[in-house]
Amino acid sequence: MALTIPLVLLFGVVLALLIRYKALGAGAAVVAILFGFYLASTDARHTINQLTTAIAHTIGQ
Repeated sequence: MALTIPLVLLFGVVLALLIRYKALGAGAAVVAILFGFYLASTDARHTINQLTTAIAHTIGQ
């Protein structure tokens, strides 16, 4: 668990840079998958799940 937060931050920054500079390709897909994988193992998963559910519920109405 000690390595999870820094990896999430690293992958998040790399993904943001790839999106910013429009360098999307196979590398960006791998970074996005790894970012999601590590983000899912943090405590932020509950907040993200609640936010996604609220947005989906709002769009559905």
